[in-house]
Amino acid sequence: MATKPRLTDDEAIERPFQASQWWRLLSYLKPYRLQMAVSIVLLIVAAVASLGQLRLLTAALAVVQQILPQEAGGPINEALLPKLYGLVLAILGCTIAGGISYFFRTRLMETAGRKAIATLRHDLFGHLQTLSLAYFDGRPAGKLLVRVINDVNSLNDLFTNGIVNTLVDCVTLVIIVLVMLLTSVSLTLVAMSTIPILMVMVFVMRRRMRRAWQEVRRKSAVVNAYLHESLAGMRVTQAFAREDENYHKFHELVSNHRASWLKACKINNIFWASTDVVGTLGTVLLYLVGVNLLQDQGGAMIETLMTMVWFMGRFWGPINNLSNFYNNILVAMASTERIFEIIDTPPDIASEPDAERLPDITGQVTFDHVVFGYDADKVILNDVSFDIPAGSTIALVGPTGAGKSTIVNLISRFYDPQGGRVLIDGHDIKEMDLHSVRSQMGIMLQDSFIFSGTIMDNIRYGRLDATDEEVMAAAKAVLAHDFIMETERGYQTEVNERGSQLSIGQRQLISFARALLADPRILILDEATSSIDTKTERIIQMALERLLEGRTSFVIAHRLSTIRKADKIMVIAGGGIAESGTHKELMAMPGGIYRGLCEAQYRFLNAG
Repeated sequence: MATKPRLTDDEAIERPFQASQWWRLLSYLKPYRLQMAVSIVLLIVAAVASLGQLRLLTAALAVVQQILPQEAGGPINEALLPKLYGLVLAILGCTIAGGISYFFRTRLMETAGRKAIATLRHDLFGHLQTLSLAYFDGRPAGKLLVRVINDVNSLNDLFTNGIVNTLVDCVTLVIIVLVMLLTSVSLTLVAMSTIPILMVMVFVMRRRMRRAWQEVRRKSAVVNAYLHESLAGMRVTQAFAREDENYHKFHELVSNHRASWLKACKINNIFWASTDVVGTLGTVLLYLVGVNLLQDQGGAMIETLMTMVWFMGRFWGPINNLSNFYNNILVAMASTERIFEIIDTPPDIASEPDAERLPDITGQVTFDHVVFGYDADKVILNDVSFDIPAGSTIALVGPTGAGKSTIVNLISRFYDPQGGRVLIDGHDIKEMDLHSVRSQMGIMLQDSFIFSGTIMDNIRYGRLDATDEEVMAAAKAVLAHDFIMETERGYQTEVNERGSQLSIGQRQLISFARALLADPRILILDEATSSIDTKTERIIQMALERLLEGRTSFVIAHRLSTIRKADKIMVIAGGGIAESGTHKELMAMPGGIYRGLCEAQYRFLNAG
C-alpha cells in the first residue's frame, strides 16, 4: 500500500508539461477573440507610432543640421523652419496616438484576461466539487487552496498582457528588421550575428527555469497547507503550548520557500543578464563596423549609422519582451500542469452518462453482499447483506473503526463498494443519477460544519426554497429556536466560518435543523447528539419520534437513550453484522456484544 504524503511533504510532478496543455490554456481566451484582435490593432498602431517617432526624429535632426549656419555667426536657413515645425508636430501626433492606443488596449485586455481567469477558476472549483471524498482524504485543503488561488493568479499577466504583447512584438521586430535592411543590409547582418548565441542560451536554460518554478509552486503549496492547518487548529495549539514548535516549523517551511524562490530568480537573472550581454555585443559590433564604414564613406554615413543604432536599440526591446514572455510561459507551465492535473482527475464517484434519475423514494435500503475497504488490502465490510423496510429507524453500534460510518457513507454514495450492491427502493444507486440520490437524503455528520453567513442561511443550506417560517419550524422542532432568538439579531445573526462563536451543542442543533428542513426520505445521524446535554437530548428524542415518522433513519450513537427505541439495532463488528435485533432482544443474549457494551456503559455511569 502506498503511503500518503504528509502535509509538509512536497508534491511530486506527476507528468511533464505537454504542448496540448498550452493550447488548452489559450482556449480560455477564445470567447474574447474580438477584444484580442482590436488590442492587436491598437498595439500595432502604438508600435508604428513609436518607430515613426524614431524615423521622424532622425529626419528632424537632419533638418536641424541644414538650418544651422555652416559658419559661426552665419545666417540660419529660415526656409526649412516650416519643415522642422511639421516634423515636430508629427512627432507629437505619434506620441498622442501611441498613448491613446496603449490606454484602450490595456483596458480591453485587462477585462478579457480577468474574465478568462475567472472562467478557469470557476472550472477548477466546479470540478473540485465533483471529486470524491477519497480525493480530499489524502490532500490538505491548503495545497488545494494554492492551486485555486495562487496558481490561477500566476496566469494573470500572461492573459492580460503577455500573449497580445508578444504578437505585437513579433510584428514590431519584422518592421524593425525591414527598416534596417532597407537602410543597410551589411550593418543589419552584423547586428543580427549574435542572435544564434541567444537561441543556444534559451535552449540550455529552458529546462532549469521550468524546474525552478515548479519547485517554487510546490514549496508555496506546503507553506499554505501548514498555515491553513495551524489556523484551523489554533485552539489545540494554544491548549498544548505548541506555539514555539509551530513557529520554528513554519520558519523552516518559509525558509525553504524563500530559498526556492531565490534559486528561480537567480536563474532568471542569469538569463536576463546574458540577454543584455548578447544585445550589447551586437551593438558593439555594429559600432565597430559602422565606424570603419564612416572612415571610408565620410559624413554621408552618419545618418545611416545613427538610424541603425537607434533601431538596433529598439530591436532588443522586443527581444527582451519575448524573452520575458518565454519566462512567463515557463511560470505558466508550472502552474498550468497543477491546475489541469486537478481538472483532469476523474471523480471516483459520478453519475454514468446514461444514468436515470432516482424517482421519489419511500426509503427501503438494501445491502446485497457488499464488500468495501478504504484501502485495497484492508477490508472494512466483508459480504454484508441486510434489508431495511421504509420508515424504519436503525441504530448502528459497535467498536470504533468497525464500519458504522462506512455503512452510511455507502448509503449516501460518498464511496462505492468494491463488491456487491447498495439499493434504495430496489434501485442500484450506482446506476442512478448521483444528485437525485443525495437530494433525497438528509445527513448530519459528527463534525457539525457551520458556514460563514447568517443562522437562517445555514439552516436553509439543504433546501434553498424554504420559507422563513419553515426554517423557524425546523429550528423549533430541534429546540434551537430559543437560543437563536437570544443571539444579537436572531436568525439574521452572522456566524463566522465553522461557527466559532457558537458552542458545540448549538452548532449541532443548527446542523440538525438543516438536515430536518431538507425533508428527506432517508435521514442519517452520525453521533448527532454527542455534545448535547441529557435534558436537551430527552426533549429532542420526543421531537424525533414525531419528525422521523414515515422516514428511514440510520442513527450512529453511543448513548443508549438515543438508540434503545430503534426498530432494529445492528452491531457492526468483525467486518459484518455480528448481532441484529431490538434492544430487548439483544439484551437477552448472554455474552452478546451489545449487552457487553450496555453493561460497560452502565458501570461507567454508576461509577461516575
